[in-house]
Parts: sequence; structure tokens; C-alpha cells
Amino acid sequence: MIHELRRYTLLPGRRDTLISLFEREFIETQEAAGMRITGSFREVGEPDTFPWLRAFPDMASRKAALEAFYGGPVWQANRDAANATMIDSDDVLLLRSAGPDFPSWERPPVGATPPSSLYVATIHHVEGDDFAELFHRKARPALAEAGVEPVACLETEDAENTFPRLPVRAGVQVFVWFARFETAEEEREVDLPMLEHRFTAPTERLRLQPTARSALR
Repeated sequence: MIHELRRYTLLPGRRDTLISLFEREFIETQEAAGMRITGSFREVGEPDTFPWLRAFPDMASRKAALEAFYGGPVWQANRDAANATMIDSDDVLLLRSAGPDFPSWERPPVGATPPSSLYVATIHHVEGDDFAELFHRKARPALAEAGVEPVACLETEDAENTFPRLPVRAGVQVFVWFARFETAEEEREVDLPMLEHRFTAPTERLRLQPTARSALR
């Protein structure tokens, strides 16, 4: 699977406006075009961001799905309202599966209550094309001992962005893993010193609370 981790910077106070529009207009319509809207979130401590995930079977399917959606009537009718909430929408990581992939859960309807769970996306900036193997061999035993099991692992997809209308972050090599906690109070952060020699920049850690209609619950 090909994944996009998208993190929008919004105008102050506009996050709930965008989430409401997104959950009403942009979930089923994107999926009808051939993609999966994996999760959408409020980021803890960052009230003016909107992180979300979508996935595609492969790069060719991604191009076709994006052309269909962004050329279609729903985006054309709602793009001005969506864009009016945003400062920047170009913080996008193009990724591929590198271990377990996200579970598929039934999406709740409009009007559902957000779950109490917390997802933590840990973004390591790394060197070498074997970092995934190192992570699974060295880090996962330490995580398991601490009671933290990655629900998904992703790494940089190096293929050309064939839909340049939507930029992605270039010149980065990352490994991203997601952990789920039943509540924010159960969150645990685990140091992974056995990986530090392969890091090329400080690790990013996004604390993500699923929105009401997120398929990741």
C-alpha cells in the first residue's frame, strides 16, 4: 500500500470547521474515487493543525484516484470553503508499508462521538535502506517489553510524485510507526537507543486523537 500522511496548518480557530466539512463531504467521495481514508485526527497541543491519512493500492492507482477526486464535482463545489481554513497543505509524507499495516474498522456515521483512544505517530529521520529491518529486529522487542505494539509501520516511498498538483516533502527519508493507546492517560513513550546511530534529525512525535468518523478508532 501507498500512504500519505498529511498535516495541514490552519488559520486559528478553523480546525473544527474543516473537520466538519471533511467528514460530511470528503470521506465517501474520496473513497468512491479509489482511495481509503484511513484516519483523521485532532493533534494534541496543536490546535491549528489537521493531520490525516489516506492510502492507495499502488502509485498508478494513486494518480488515477487523485485525478478523479480533484477533477470531480464534490471538490470543485467545496474547495473554496476547505482552502479558506488553511495556511498550508504541503506538509505531506509519501510512504509505503514497512511492516504491519493499519487495521480496517467500520467507519461510524455522521454525528458519532469521537473515541477516547490516542494514536502516536513517531517519525524517525533515518539513513540507509535497511532501517525497517533494523527496527523490527532491534526495537520491537524493547517496545513489546514496554507494552507498546506498533499497529503500523511505514517508510518513505521514493517513486516520483505523479500528481504534482499536490506536493509532497522531497529530500527526506523517514520511518514512521504508529502506536495506539486506549486513552491518553495510558500513553507511554519508549526510548530506543539502539536506533539512534541511524537518525539524521530529531524525531517527531505526533499525538493524535481520532475524529468522530475516523476509521482508526
